[in-house]
Amino acid sequence: MATRNTYRHGNLRHALIAAGVELASEGGPDAVVLREATRRVGVAPNAAYRHFADRRALLAAVSQAGLAELARTMERELVTGAPARARLRALTRGYLAFAQSEPGLFRAAFATTGMADTDTEEAAGAEGRTAYRLLSEALDDLAASGALPPEHRPDAEYFVWSTVHGMAVLLTDGPLRGLRPPEAEEAERRVMDAVERGLCGTSG
Repeated sequence: MATRNTYRHGNLRHALIAAGVELASEGGPDAVVLREATRRVGVAPNAAYRHFADRRALLAAVSQAGLAELARTMERELVTGAPARARLRALTRGYLAFAQSEPGLFRAAFATTGMADTDTEEAAGAEGRTAYRLLSEALDDLAASGALPPEHRPDAEYFVWSTVHGMAVLLTDGPLRGLRPPEAEEAERRVMDAVERGLCGTSG
């Protein structure tokens, strides 16, 4: 493949991240390799090192792109004006839908992610909010509505996030990956019923 010399400053970085996202979608985080990313973009392998010190640096950028796509998928499930409980369930549906539709990119999104990386500008969706911020705002609204007792609000993000993420892993890499869509939907509904009982003391 002929090398390209037409990239302006910043464009090559963006192209390499896009190639990395493709690789992650196809094979998960282990498939994100600098040499293959440069081959897909059409530049010499050494060109990547002007933007990424090593493979892990590229994977970190792909992780941020994956988190941003997760946030966009969650945003698409939201309905304007919906009550807080419905919005929390919608965000959960979006999280699980992304994991099942893009399992490779979902794995890559959390491959190098520290807590600080979950709430960055690069990890934000179309409306400028990250997946973590979307969840946090929904929980704030649930508390403001009176459905979530004040003593249950502190750090409720971790309870909901860990439960939903665990379900996502079971559906993509675990024993639930063979469920038919109606069975998966029922399992997801039951998980959210349990989350609501834990948060609010009631089911949806």
